[in-house]
Parts: sequence; structure tokens; C-alpha cells
Amino acid sequence: MPPLAIPLFAARQLTLLEAELAAETAESSALTTTLSPAALQRAGAALINLCVAATRTGFGGKTVLDLEPDSATGGEMAEHGLRVGDIVRVQEMVGGSAKKREKAEVEKRGVQGVVSRVWAGKIAVAVDGEGEELGMGGRLWIVKLANDVTYKRMNDTMKKLTTLAETNSTTELMNVLFGHTTPRIPSASTLESLNITWQSPHFNDSQKHAIRFALASPDLALIHGPPGTGKTHTLIELILQLLALNQRVLVCGPSNISVDNIVERLAPHKIPLVRLGHPARLLPAVLAHSLDVLTQTSSAAALVRDVRADIDSRLAQLKTTRGKAARSAVYGEVKELRKEYRERERGVVGGVVGAARVVLATLHGAGGRQLRGQKFDVVVIDEAGQALEAQCWVALVGARKVVLAGDHLQLPPTVKAADKSSKEKKEKNDGGEKKSSSAEEKAEEKEMSKLTLETTLFDRMLKLHGSEIKTMLTTQYRMHEKIMAFPSEELYDSKLVAADSVKDRLLKDLPYGVEGTDDTREPLVFCDTQGGDFPETNEEEEVGKKAGPGLKFGESKSNSGEAAIVKKHVKDLVNAGVKPEDIAVVTPYNAQLAQLARMLKEAYPGLELGSVDGFQGREKEAVIVSLVRSGGEVGFLAEKRRLNVSMTRPKRHLCVVGDSATLTKGSKFLKRWMAHLEEHSDLRYPNPAELEYEDS
Repeated sequence: MPPLAIPLFAARQLTLLEAELAAETAESSALTTTLSPAALQRAGAALINLCVAATRTGFGGKTVLDLEPDSATGGEMAEHGLRVGDIVRVQEMVGGSAKKREKAEVEKRGVQGVVSRVWAGKIAVAVDGEGEELGMGGRLWIVKLANDVTYKRMNDTMKKLTTLAETNSTTELMNVLFGHTTPRIPSASTLESLNITWQSPHFNDSQKHAIRFALASPDLALIHGPPGTGKTHTLIELILQLLALNQRVLVCGPSNISVDNIVERLAPHKIPLVRLGHPARLLPAVLAHSLDVLTQTSSAAALVRDVRADIDSRLAQLKTTRGKAARSAVYGEVKELRKEYRERERGVVGGVVGAARVVLATLHGAGGRQLRGQKFDVVVIDEAGQALEAQCWVALVGARKVVLAGDHLQLPPTVKAADKSSKEKKEKNDGGEKKSSSAEEKAEEKEMSKLTLETTLFDRMLKLHGSEIKTMLTTQYRMHEKIMAFPSEELYDSKLVAADSVKDRLLKDLPYGVEGTDDTREPLVFCDTQGGDFPETNEEEEVGKKAGPGLKFGESKSNSGEAAIVKKHVKDLVNAGVKPEDIAVVTPYNAQLAQLARMLKEAYPGLELGSVDGFQGREKEAVIVSLVRSGGEVGFLAEKRRLNVSMTRPKRHLCVVGDSATLTKGSKFLKRWMAHLEEHSDLRYPNPAELEYEDS
């Protein structure tokens, strides 16, 4: 892969990001513009007939509205899909007879915010505007919106990259990451010469090598962590070793959960760390290390608390203040106090962040004002195989060294927009646009056209610089060796080795006493439906539970026969003594997931059901996979990274339910997996007459 021109790369990313935001916004808009507030509530995307129960000042001087159902409409909170961290719009309700102009005025007065808490009968929203007068004249409603903040930061970052390139202000690391210079690879003797005092004694040779490699690499290192190989454990030790070398570290990930997992593991080591991010989005276990809590408990926080108390006192006056002039005077005081609050808080925040040796944030969170002017020796990006490259650059502009950790052989970032740029470019050329005149320009255009949002920085670095920049963790601590065998051989160059503690453990060996049966003695089971009696069906996916007639978002597949097989297998495992909470059922298709939930959720409350995509990074003692496709095409099952996730979640038992006759006609990878299962699994041919179907 040749070096990339930074302005062309940035322009390509901007085009792709624009299309992705448009797709996400269109999906959200299809709901909000097509459906009434009441229909949106039925779809789980809104709450109507709310009133303000309390108003207070939150972090950053934001107004927090505690909302509850209006007692005049029954006082019951409807079932909804709003979650902590969701972006929502809060606005007044208008009657059905309101004119278009009236509705537009009301919408203009609404404010955007983040759901900060959801509890019995109430929901709290931290609003971006001041919001004190919302609800004074009547009821409110809130609706979930597409989140464009991340896109704004990525777009700003791409523009910044262009400016740096055009002014010859690129950093050494930028030149390495775009292929203009070659990364410096540490020699074997350099790695051996590192004098390391290990913080934990429990490291295998591949983990120790990865840590040495990342420490010794001057600019770029990739840590490839296949499923169950202890990647996070390795990263924690790496961070501790960097601190021992008196280096300051920024740790990022594409999701809050990926970052919070590292915070939880680092916290016991009693190091100066701070977790950036909206408190509403953080796990309860890490809140004590959040910027919000640390700024409130620091020695300089008392002055900030005093101003906050003054603001809350003035807001309380509004309940008894009458007259426009008097209310305006109170709002004027609040406005001045908010200004003072933000100035004082900024000073406290700067002190807390500046004192931290490790700062942790999501990738887009690294672009917040709290990190402006902050310098780090190393940026560590976890789950880099799931992060958009533009997201990574939010944390990397100005960085000196980066360590990317992840597994590029599992699922990439979720992308909604199809890449139309190549087609559009062809149409322009067919229409008479001048084509590139030089071979170099043509080669560059060709490389740019290959880049999609699914092309991660981890992927691109491997193609650009080769495997010398990567070190792989090879001992896995999750799967029985028979479960591990196929993914190791097909995807990981047969390098994975099952640790002695896991290589032959079975369900019958669970510590709470499980009966030895045909199921609990087998690590790998294949229920081969062979089509015919187990056909797939198509189901149109609705948005929400009752999205309204005509609002359909594509098709999904289901297979009632496979669902019945799964039900029987779950029942057999539970009857043998396996706890439902140690079992997961996963499938690639939402329609199948819905059918399985109807059949299993009530009978086995602890059982986990999920999509393959949603189960990445998870594990269970037993996993049952329903592949669904039978009699038709294999669809996106041909994606081997999706299949890799399916087959690497279980510890002791994997049961695959699928139609080998159909799947063998799919990709070469699928064909080899079917052959492997037929040879190495406990192969079964289910009898439809012995099954309980959903309507029975």
C-alpha cells in the first residue's frame, strides 16, 4: 500500500462521514417526522405528557430537569426505550389543532440534552440550554435524536489534518501513520535489554513480549489480541510500566464500556487517574474516578459549590416570583452566576486533569475542551478494530506515540451508509470529467477509493507497514480447545494455544454440580437441519414495537424450526443443572432474536439473548448459535468476522444450529467450517416431530 496524501485522505473521510451522518439522521428523522408524539411513545422513542418535578444545576453549569408524568394524564410512566446517555430534545406539547407556524415556534423554544438518569416514574435530562422556563406553561415531551456531536468532532479533526499538511506542520507520528516515513521497529536485543519489574506475576510469554514491544517501539505498535487472550490484562500492565518510566498516558476506546473496563482494572493500583465523560454515561463503579466527582471533591471545589448553591437558590425563587420584570431580574442574576461558575469550574477542571498521570476518555471525548493544551507521551487505543479511523484521529492529532490494541479479525465498526463514491466518480467521468493524467494520480485515487469507514486504522497500518509492527497474544484463557481449533486454524495462523486451565473443561465440570449428559460432556455440537423441514422465512422489521402502519425498515430472517431446536437444547442444558445465566443464545438476525425471546425469555429469565454483533466482547459458559439461513442465499453470514464472533464466545460448550446444505454453498470459509463441524463435532440431525414450536 503506497503512502497517502493527507488532504486527499481527509477529503475522503469527510465524504464518508457526511454520508454516514445523513443515513443516521434519515433513520431518526423517519421516526420523528412520520409519527405523532403518541406514536413515537408507542415505538419507545419518546415520552409525552411530562411535567417538571425539579430543576437543579449539574456539571458544567447545565440545567438538569427531573421530569415525571403529569398527574392529570394518569401519572403513569409509559414503557420506553430511552437510556442514560441518549441525546434527546425536550419541548412543549401542542394540541392537534395547532397551526404549522405555531408548532415551529414551539419546536424552536425546545432544547437538546442528554438523559442523565432513568428511574421509577421519572427521567432526568441535562439540557444544553438554560431551560428554566420549559414547562411553565404546560406539558412537555421528549424524543430521542441522532447524535451529531461525534461527527462534528471527526469533521473538525479531518479539517485540522488538512491544515497541518498544507502548512507542513505534520508531526513525526502523522508521517508514520500516512506512510511518509517508516516506523522504527525495536530489535530483539533491544527488547531483551529492557529491565522490567512486572507488576503482576501472571503473564505468559506472548503477553510479556507484547508489553516489551510496545514499550520499546518509538512511534507505533499494534497488539493483536484474539478472543480470550487477555488483551485488557496486558494493557493494564503496559500502562503501569509506562508510568514507571515517568510517561503520561492517554487511554481511549470507541465506546464508554471499553474505557470503563480499563478504569475498573486500573483503579486498585492507586495511581493518579481521571475518567473524562458525561457522568450519565459511565458505569457506577467508575464514577469515583470521573472528572465530575473529582472536581467536586478537590480542595478548590468549595468555591464552585458555593456558586452552584447560589444558582439553585435563585432558581428556587422563580417558583414564587411574579411579574415579568422581577423574573427577568432573577434570570439576569442566574446568567451572571453561571458565567462565574463556568470560570471557576474551568480552573478546578484544569487542576484535576493536569495532575492525572493517566487520562481516560472515549475517542471522541478526547476532543473535548478539558484536554486542550494537555500533552501525553503515549496514546493507547483499545478496541482499535472497532473504531472509525476518523475517531482515532481526534485523540492522535499532536500525539508522539500510539499503541493500538484490538482484533481486526472480529467485527469492524457498524456503518449504516453504503459507499456510493466510486459509482459517483465513474458517473462523473462518464459525463466528461477529466480523468487523472498520471499513473501516480491513478494509483492514489485507486487506494483512496478502497478506503471505507469500515477500514480501521488498525487495518490500514497492517497493510501499510506489514506485520512487523504487530505482536500477537497467543495463549487463550476462554475456550475449550475443540471450540478454539477452527478459528485458530482459519484466522490466527494456527497460533492460538488453549491454556491448561481451559483446554478440556466441560459443562459437567461447573463448580455448582451439573449432571453428566450427552450435552454437558460435549464441547462442540452441530445440529444440522439440512433444509427441507426447517425453512427460513422473511419478516419485515418494524421500528419499535408499534411503529405504525407502513413504516418498515427492510427485511429480517427467521426460522421457527431452528428456534424450536434452540428451545429444546436450552431446556436440556437447564434440566442437566446448567444455570440459565450461564447460557447465551445468539443469532445474526433480529427477527429470529424476537422469536427466540418470545419462546425463552419468560421460561428462563436469566438466559441471555442477543445478536451476534451485540455479543462481541462477551463470553458465556455455553453458547447456542442459530444461523437461520436455509434454502436461500447465505447473505451477510458470508462475512467471516461475524462468524468468528459467533464461534469464539463460549467457554465450555458451543452448539451450532444450521443448514449445512445451504451454508456449504456460501463462502469458502463457510464451506470449511461446515466440513470442520461434520468431522470434529457431535453431529446431530434434529427430528421435527420431537420439537415444540412457538404456536404449540
